[in-house]
Amino acid sequence: MRLRRPPRSASHTQGIGRYRESWPSSRNTEKVKFQDPESKAEMRAVILAAGFGTRLWPLTEDRTKPAIPFLNRPLISYSVAFLANHGIRQIIINLHHHPESIREALGNGSQYGAEIEYSYEEEILGTSGALDRVKDRLTDDDFVVMNGKIVSSMDLSAAIRHHRENRALATLVLRPNPARERFSIVEVDSNGWVTAFGPHPAPIEIESPGGHLKDVGGRQSTEAPQRAASSSVPERDARRGDDAAPLMFTGIQVLSPRIFDYIPRDSFSHSTVHVYPRAIQAGEPVIGYVGDDDWYEMSTLDRYLEASLALLRKSEPAVSRDLVVTGRGCVIQVGADVRESVLWDRVLVEAGARIERSVIGDGVRIPSGSNICRAAVVRRDRVLRIEQGTVVGENLIVPIG
Repeated sequence: MRLRRPPRSASHTQGIGRYRESWPSSRNTEKVKFQDPESKAEMRAVILAAGFGTRLWPLTEDRTKPAIPFLNRPLISYSVAFLANHGIRQIIINLHHHPESIREALGNGSQYGAEIEYSYEEEILGTSGALDRVKDRLTDDDFVVMNGKIVSSMDLSAAIRHHRENRALATLVLRPNPARERFSIVEVDSNGWVTAFGPHPAPIEIESPGGHLKDVGGRQSTEAPQRAASSSVPERDARRGDDAAPLMFTGIQVLSPRIFDYIPRDSFSHSTVHVYPRAIQAGEPVIGYVGDDDWYEMSTLDRYLEASLALLRKSEPAVSRDLVVTGRGCVIQVGADVRESVLWDRVLVEAGARIERSVIGDGVRIPSGSNICRAAVVRRDRVLRIEQGTVVGENLIVPIG
């Protein structure tokens, strides 16, 4: 068995525009038959959405991370649509931090062609502890688990076929990380079996024109997401310092119900820390499926801003650097200068104010004369406890990066 990539096709989705509601969409590829012939159950999925979103603060002060708007839609709605477009409509979402923000954003899921069930955790249970809590709904057939903080057009149908063809315990959807961003390395052998989860890759250092070394692996590019360098999968230990890009985990996985043999009962646990290493040691087929389709992850302020701009650039390549995402009820007065920024709902930018490469939260007023650059700005009265940043008038300003 070898790691596989989905076939490249002219039908690959090209991106999302400001008002394009269909991305990520189903592709012109044959969908897998999800239902096990011996089972009457429809394949289910779990979206993990219980995290605190600490690295996205202050945007997560009054909502959980997957509920923040991404191109004017709740971030988690992209995960729901992604699953539904691949034929998976029975979805369980775990909740903890500001659970009402997810319920209000998605309701019962019908607007996205899904049926959503919620699992509230009084104490956060971790990425696999969350599965244990809903075990009774996941034992009839293979199921999918994915993070609620990503936007992707990965070929999930192909990953499911790969999982079933190889009778795997777990299939992790992986992608190359040529920029050596801060995602843990997934080590695989020449047969495509996952052998270990390593540290973050060493950053790439290049020589700048002044002769100094520059770290280019610490932040996400503003261009299109990473792509694999070739169509062949490098068969090497991902820790080696060769030219091949290390592999990283996308947060999308296909699991057999046998995974519950390795998940601790009634306790906190993480899949890559407490479950997969045990299964690997036991000789279970924990395998990789490598794709190089679009994939964005929004766990930090910087990644959120850069992903928003990158997707808009892809859909509107002729737009100049003043590219702006505006939510409902926003007003940018004549004489204001707003460039490469994300404005949530009801933002007022007064004449004479300047905003560049920033995220502005709901209901914020940017007064005339303000100069906001690489910052997240929220209303001060919405923040219970100031952890960082500076209060300026009625706003809290937190630097990005």
